[in-house]
Amino acid sequence: MRVNRRFPGWCLGVVTAGIVGVTAACAGEAADAREASSDAMQLASADVASLTMKVYKSPTCGCCAEWIEHLEAAGFTVEVEDSDAMALVKAEAGVPAALQSCHTGVIGDYFFEGHIPAETIVRFMEESPDAKGLAVPGMPVGSPGMEMGDRVDPYDVVLFDGESTSVYESRR
Repeated sequence: MRVNRRFPGWCLGVVTAGIVGVTAACAGEAADAREASSDAMQLASADVASLTMKVYKSPTCGCCAEWIEHLEAAGFTVEVEDSDAMALVKAEAGVPAALQSCHTGVIGDYFFEGHIPAETIVRFMEESPDAKGLAVPGMPVGSPGMEMGDRVDPYDVVLFDGESTSVYESRR
């Protein structure tokens, strides 16, 4: 069963507000942009709150808990299930080995692997693509839940369609 939920078109503005590249020279501007992104996400929270994401994580993973807080701050309803069998969870969700990270979220038949920004998930759900899910492979510094001061390493959010991958969004 595919989730075909539609959000108002103004939710797509969240993506523009959320794309932030942090460098030492523009750390202040980046902080302002993150605040704007947070405000925009709150506007969409009434729609997002109608979605429940089930997140599977290791019981001892701190960055997973931080990512869950990021989703909740954006208005998502999150059900958490601690698991010592994450390899099985990822296999059942259809997450290819090359896309794996530390936690796996599920909404309907879609998977959300790793530290994906909440506004990217909102846009993905708005578009309802013919895909299996999104992933941020590994644990890039600066992604939601992996914050380390002002440092943000570039990373890609990858779309998996069941057969191949493509870059859904790049974060710089």
